[in-house]
Amino acid sequence: MNRKPGTTMNRRGFLLSAAGVFEASKPGLALPPASTAQEVSVKLDPTRTLATIPPDFMGLGYEISSVARPGLLSATNSVYVQLVRTLGARGVIRIGGNTADYASFSANAAPLSSPENKAGSIVNEAVLRDLGSFLDATGWSLIWALNLGNGTLENAVAEAKAVAAATRQPLYFEIGNEPDLFPRHQVHRHADYGYEDYLREYRTFRDGLRKAIPHIAFAGPDAAGATDWVTRFAADERKDIKLLTHHYYREGQNPTSTAEKLLRTDPKLDPILARLKTASESCGVPYRICETNSFSGGGKPGVSDTQTAALWVLDFMFTLASAGCAGVNMETGVNQLGFISSYSPIEDDEKGRYWAAPEYYGMLAFAQAGVGRVIGCTADAGELNLKAYATQPAEKHVFLTLINKENSTEANVIIEPITALPFRGGSVTRLSAPSLESKSGISLGGVSVSPGGTWEPAQAEEIHRNGKGLQLRLVPASAAIVTLHP
Repeated sequence: MNRKPGTTMNRRGFLLSAAGVFEASKPGLALPPASTAQEVSVKLDPTRTLATIPPDFMGLGYEISSVARPGLLSATNSVYVQLVRTLGARGVIRIGGNTADYASFSANAAPLSSPENKAGSIVNEAVLRDLGSFLDATGWSLIWALNLGNGTLENAVAEAKAVAAATRQPLYFEIGNEPDLFPRHQVHRHADYGYEDYLREYRTFRDGLRKAIPHIAFAGPDAAGATDWVTRFAADERKDIKLLTHHYYREGQNPTSTAEKLLRTDPKLDPILARLKTASESCGVPYRICETNSFSGGGKPGVSDTQTAALWVLDFMFTLASAGCAGVNMETGVNQLGFISSYSPIEDDEKGRYWAAPEYYGMLAFAQAGVGRVIGCTADAGELNLKAYATQPAEKHVFLTLINKENSTEANVIIEPITALPFRGGSVTRLSAPSLESKSGISLGGVSVSPGGTWEPAQAEEIHRNGKGLQLRLVPASAAIVTLHP
């Protein structure tokens, strides 16, 4: 699909701005006076490659009930289109969620957006044509989940044909959403339903769909939490599957879903990613976290809709990229319960107005620096909740992303010189907000995303090498993208 001309800045433009095309110092832009700060030493190792970030790593995820809302995912929704394009020239839209296993396709019926356990969403040819126009306008590809929960093979074939015709072939089809949770409360299946039952049903749908659409491509198993299902699926479907898919949330929303918890390392995440990477490497098929966000059930108000979420998602996306993940789809918009989620990166007032929410800024920061090779990077931060990641998009370009997740402690970061990649200086673009609790006043590169959905950085603060290396201050509740100058 062709990308249409726009006004957003691509990574080349960002490199130029970081190199000083934009004015580095303007009245009122100076940092506050120096104060006591904790020293953090950062070392880079460009000889180590942890992973390579695919150009379509960026993604957004939607309940199928969103597609059933006419005009939402449509080329005519110009601000929404621009907000997606601002995140990248390439990316992946994933349509699924819990409502997918209650939904149906009817070519000429009136569309219906329904929460789970209710009437069941209905998508028709008109809303699918809208979706196709939306994908054409953004240049993004598609993953579409079919109803395995209470659907029929006949309807799945009709729906897949209609989706393929309207969207010029989606990237992949999934069969069922979170089938490992089907037996929970016996909503879709009996209490002892397991992986073997799922695989048998999956293959029945797969074979019927391929007979009707010979070149169809599949992703799966779309597990909510049973990572062993992905491992087994990789072994069983390795000759046929094109993408391994898994979901992740920090936890279900509850009274313990705090900002402090979200900003601290989730002990269960690294083991999940390690197992997914092993499964991926065992069959030569990439893996993607195709549904995710902070806390499931719509997120935690006052946490998922603040600067906390912006810093969390920036760290989270780099964590996935460093673990060899092929991409991530951040849930946004109306959720399975029928309301707009607090964690939505694109906010929606359900009256036709859309804007960049706090989490969007973290995604936008990743879009600038999350490119090329992920190279070795270590930060000696002690007890400070600070993360550092480095990428190398080209031989003489290195991005260093620093994330200070403390609410009151400043960091004095020293980037140590390295023989393998000597650098004379750098330029800094900051992701900032008044505090971790901020829901407004958030900016990247000194500016906020415009009401029309566009963004261009206005600040490129220069730093220079001294005896220790490059040095910069990183205030609390902020992040910085440092472009190193050779």
